[in-house]
Amino acid sequence: MKGAPGPLIINLAPTGGVADRSRNPHVPIDPADIVADVAACASLGAAIAHLHVRDDAGQASSDPERFRALIRAIRADSRSARMVLCVSTSGRHGQTPDQRAAVLHLAGDDKPDMASLTLGSLNFMGGASVNPPDTIRMLAKTMLDRGIKPELEVFDLGMLHFAGILIREGLLRPPYFFNLILGNVAGAQCSLNDLAALANLLPERSFWSVGGIGRSQRPAASLGCVLADGVRIGLEDNLWQDAEHRVAASNPGLVRWLGDLATACGRPLADAGQVRRMLAEPA
Repeated sequence: MKGAPGPLIINLAPTGGVADRSRNPHVPIDPADIVADVAACASLGAAIAHLHVRDDAGQASSDPERFRALIRAIRADSRSARMVLCVSTSGRHGQTPDQRAAVLHLAGDDKPDMASLTLGSLNFMGGASVNPPDTIRMLAKTMLDRGIKPELEVFDLGMLHFAGILIREGLLRPPYFFNLILGNVAGAQCSLNDLAALANLLPERSFWSVGGIGRSQRPAASLGCVLADGVRIGLEDNLWQDAEHRVAASNPGLVRWLGDLATACGRPLADAGQVRRMLAEPA
């Protein structure tokens, strides 16, 4: 595992498809609330926004028109206009492969910069994220054809081994961007040993970010701040500023805390332009 003395990438995950305001009133559900949180966090140093959309009932959606409207609104705000925008292609809510891929066909100024690609199936406490190999390959091929950089989601060692297969098949091209997610009940835990095992399998020319689920978010962020190229943080993964006393977190509050931690670790924050240059494929 190598150290990472360069600028720290903050990858904001403001809202997934599960959490709602019954547990934390700050979870952004409506598009206007997501835009406001993303813009506020961009002002605090977040360079990437990992985006989900909801339907009118607040449930997870893959509707490309909802993604289009969200992308346009974020890019119309001067605070977040230059952010690297990553859309979810999640398989956690029963979407068909075509529904998951639909957002990848947005064009022109509406096209996302990145898209999530979970490299295997896994169980969460409340359900499964189902990612068959053929679906992963289809999504990877669509991203490759569309010029969209995959955000490679890794929860265990097997997912990194499968990434190696996709690289050999020509479906992934460097430089790679990996999110190593720690603390899930059925995956790698938030320990230096587990993180080292994952990091040591990363292919050459990889940039990597560390995230943590629930109580693991802060210790995972601390490890990422010292060791990795970036940290993923936000209410998608953790609802609490203080889990023991059930103090609700907010996205800006979490990003502000991470920015202070980065300063204490001597890590400047990467801006969106730096991230775009880092992730650009070589000529």
